[in-house]
Amino acid sequence: MPGTERTLAAAVREATAILKQAGVPSPRVDAELLADHLLGVGLGRLRAMMLGESPAPVGYDDLVAERAQRIPLQHITGVAHFRYLELAVGPGVFVPRPETESVVQLVIDYVKGMEHPRIVDLGTGSGAIAGSIAHEVPGAEVHAVEYSPFAHAWAAKNLSPLGVELVLGDLRDALPELNGTFDVVISNPPYIPAEAIPNEPEVALHDPPEALYGGGADGMELPTAAAASAARLLVPGGYFVMEHAEVQAGWIKTMLSRSGVWSGISTHLDLNGKERATSAVLSGPHRE
Repeated sequence: MPGTERTLAAAVREATAILKQAGVPSPRVDAELLADHLLGVGLGRLRAMMLGESPAPVGYDDLVAERAQRIPLQHITGVAHFRYLELAVGPGVFVPRPETESVVQLVIDYVKGMEHPRIVDLGTGSGAIAGSIAHEVPGAEVHAVEYSPFAHAWAAKNLSPLGVELVLGDLRDALPELNGTFDVVISNPPYIPAEAIPNEPEVALHDPPEALYGGGADGMELPTAAAASAARLLVPGGYFVMEHAEVQAGWIKTMLSRSGVWSGISTHLDLNGKERATSAVLSGPHRE
């Protein structure tokens, strides 16, 4: 039977087997998402169509072949889903991870009840964090900083409809004119040690290196810089939260403690029970 006459169900089965053989972590889901990318019907409708004799979409095998080469699914579809947002992504920008959604929730919970919180996201990448906060916190004034011109271009596309103030700059010295004015600083900085090459080809080969490696043998240069910038940018009593690798939680807690300007230092678990983020309060009275 010619390839174009295969049923959708048969094509997805074949694609699942190909992706599984290629080592893709979620072969069935990715096979379905690639089909839906071409058909645009939603996964619920797609699965219903697979119960009948609907034909496989034209071009499906090409997309499956790309994914089998471990090109990120989001680069093929051009879309990453994060909390309630659909973000445009592609080469040159870090694909946001589900684990970061729980870090965003920490900020949303913290600012609940504040009328006009001022929040900045240092190292915004695609804009996932800043965009989600702007979308979910009515009245918030949200700023975002991104160093990479390529990532900045993606962030601009994602954040302009949400009213986020985006600047191209280095998280180490950005926004000096706004020192001492933010209620919250959030950051998911690069933090991978220099010689720790990620296992997944999607990350190692396709995420931009500047979004992965934190600087120095231990990867802690940029996380340390993000904490210093947070201390500079926050109002007294302001809230800082930073994502990190689970093995870095103890190091970051010690680093914040030794600086002498933070109190209430806390480690937070993600949905997988891993130590995903650390938060702290800048010493001094909180803004009412």
